Amino acid sequence: MRWRLAAASAALTLAILVIFAAVIGHLASQRIRDDFNRELKGAVRTLADEVRIEDTPTNSLITKSPFLDDYVLPNDATARIFDANGVLINANSDAIDLGPPEPGIQQIGNLRVATAVLRSPSTGRVAGYVQYARSNEHVDSTIERLWLLVAAGVLGGTLLASLAGLAIADRAMRPIASLTQTAREIAATRDPSRRMPTPATEDEVGELAQTLEQMLRSLDSARAERESAMQKQRDFVADASHELRTPLTSVLANLELLQASLDTEQAPGTTEESEMVGSALRSSRRMSRLVADLLLLARADAGRISRHRPVDLAEIAGNAAVEAAPVAGDRRLEIDNGKPVLVDGSPDELHRMVLNLLENAVRHTPEGTTVELGLKSDEDRGEVTLEVIDNGPGIPAEARSLIFDRFVRGTGPADTKPGPGTGLGLAIVRAVARSHGGDVSVDEAPSGGALFRVTLPLAKSEVEVTPSLGPL
Repeated sequence: MRWRLAAASAALTLAILVIFAAVIGHLASQRIRDDFNRELKGAVRTLADEVRIEDTPTNSLITKSPFLDDYVLPNDATARIFDANGVLINANSDAIDLGPPEPGIQQIGNLRVATAVLRSPSTGRVAGYVQYARSNEHVDSTIERLWLLVAAGVLGGTLLASLAGLAIADRAMRPIASLTQTAREIAATRDPSRRMPTPATEDEVGELAQTLEQMLRSLDSARAERESAMQKQRDFVADASHELRTPLTSVLANLELLQASLDTEQAPGTTEESEMVGSALRSSRRMSRLVADLLLLARADAGRISRHRPVDLAEIAGNAAVEAAPVAGDRRLEIDNGKPVLVDGSPDELHRMVLNLLENAVRHTPEGTTVELGLKSDEDRGEVTLEVIDNGPGIPAEARSLIFDRFVRGTGPADTKPGPGTGLGLAIVRAVARSHGGDVSVDEAPSGGALFRVTLPLAKSEVEVTPSLGPL
């Protein structure tokens, strides 16, 4: 914008200066030529006044003037005198042939020639002619210098106008640049509570700043209302999920007692009832797991962080592997967690995170594949990396940015677990990792399968821990 304003100012100034220079240059050039012509006329008239004319009965005679050389010497001019019949009767020593005399001013080569008519003072008859010529090269040179000076003035004026336009544009755009920088910072921080800079003058820029400020205040108010509503919603979901656990636990306990009583009775006709109770029990257990998942996510959203304490992540990972081993089938679990790794966290949530990663690998890999669980501690960076690697079909690149979203279910020919999942397993992994100050990512394993990597900060304090489980 600055350069466009400066260019527009320079172009407008250039157009004005060109028109002005053309007019002034033409008038000045014409004035110089007119002054030169007047000098020629004055010189030839002065010379004509010095010529002596004698009248005779038949005609007027012109007496030769011996002073022509002295007259033309200062201007390196040419002077010639003719009689009435056009016969040359006198000229300076270096006179140039100017042709027959013609009254007025003519251009002959590079000479400007003025011719005056000599008349008898007594009879008024034409007695002869006087020619006076001077070179007009100095006139042309003067006019050329004039045009060069005018062109230099035009270019100089245009350059100054460009610099002035750039300075004015920079000063005019400075408040807008400040508004733009503040808006960029607000966009980067997503913090509409910041204030826009207020220009010192009340002009269009000041009005723009006030409008942006009003917009930010409206956005900030709307965001506060939205955050308040969402926080209430998170609290409600967390409270509702927590309250649902008690009746679900009671339902599960009653169903398990009913199933046990039916199994002990072994009366005829109870097979169908046992199947109905078993189906209800399985549904209740699935509902209980779903409520537990929702409760964990709702607490993470609401910022209700569980009490953290130093725990051994290697031991937690080993216990999760032991729990996942029965559902692994013919898949091979390889675990590398030979030494204790201390992190600050919730044991139950970390156990759930590792178990979800292992169950996800088991679910989406065919029989006979290998699932690796490893821990890498980096004390220099103060973090530990937990990796779950499989050599299954892997995850498409376009799906890697979506699999940690809630209720996203992966399906494919490698899925082995019957029935659809809840789509919350990997979302819980990310929620637990972030609530513990870390994060989770997914990539392609060297074998072509999936590689899930969780990074967590190491514990700041040392505690006594029990040795972790070795590889299974």
